[in-house]
Amino acid sequence: MRRFGRTLVTAALAVAVVGGTAGWASGGSQSAVTGPPPGSAAWRADTAYGRALPDPATATPQEVARFFTGRDDAARAALVRSHPLVVGNLDGAPLPLRYEANRLAVAATGDARYASLAAPDRRILAFDPRGRGQVAEVFGDLEHAAHVSVIVPGSDNDATSYDARRAPHTGPAGMARALRTAAEANAADGSVGGGSVAGGSVAVIAWTGYTTPVGVGLDAADGRLATAGATRLARFTAGLDAVGAPDPVLFCHSYGSVVCGLAARHTDATDVVAFGSPGMRADTADALHTGARVWAARSPSDWIADVPNVRLAGIGHGADPTSAAFGARRVPAADVRGHAGYFTPGTQSLAAFAAIAKGEAR
Repeated sequence: MRRFGRTLVTAALAVAVVGGTAGWASGGSQSAVTGPPPGSAAWRADTAYGRALPDPATATPQEVARFFTGRDDAARAALVRSHPLVVGNLDGAPLPLRYEANRLAVAATGDARYASLAAPDRRILAFDPRGRGQVAEVFGDLEHAAHVSVIVPGSDNDATSYDARRAPHTGPAGMARALRTAAEANAADGSVGGGSVAGGSVAVIAWTGYTTPVGVGLDAADGRLATAGATRLARFTAGLDAVGAPDPVLFCHSYGSVVCGLAARHTDATDVVAFGSPGMRADTADALHTGARVWAARSPSDWIADVPNVRLAGIGHGADPTSAAFGARRVPAADVRGHAGYFTPGTQSLAAFAAIAKGEAR
């Protein structure tokens, strides 16, 4: 009985403490954005092409890819103009079409919060304005990359805050830029630069493609939003496979590692990297049932260490991925500061992440 009481106290503490990037303000319950993108009904009703268009709700990314292979450039361009929100979010559609469709979709919202996403040099791979908004952006040349990584962020991330000012090397876009720069750094001197790399063999995707928790509250302590996010992440990676992209590495921060833990068995990821993680909804790395290598990192000053690693009545996310018993490969992070410093240039963690991204880590 005493042990059960301690467990209840621990679970209550988990509710109070588990959070995401901010880790402070309490947030209300969020409704997960799921299902096909806006405009799907009009897309399904479009008969101008002499055959049914692939249903965004049921067609697989491979079926979508085959459909577009059979269309000429004029037909593809017409679909982008007529249905930008669908094409821009249609996993399996050609990458250039998605970039152009999302540029049009962002501009069509007329919302100043999204305006910067429509710049001609942005490669927006997904954009959904529903709810707080979702967005995915490519850094690098995804069409020709030899290695692909996907950043899966935690709480307090959405399309409305995506381009907001942040501390350097934090947030989905900051992490993606830092990882790509480090991965493409000159191997001869091992330096990690601070500028952009125009070509290169590594592409990194900042994927804010699910409804994240806001602040600290029950949403951050249970798995409801993570379950919905895992379904979207699995389909997103299937879309990468359908267009011929290499099998990705998933870099999963904070609550994003809960998403990755649930999605891992349904993806073709080569590696899953959890950092600043409250747990992955599994007792061991083997229990993730993935062929990917599983890695874990935690800074000595990361407040996530104070989150109890329990699961009770759906609350809490389970074992600490950095514990010896979990069985993940450890990523050095002794010089990382806080919960959001894992991509800071010069840190051990960023160097290790870059090696994993390039398939060079053992």
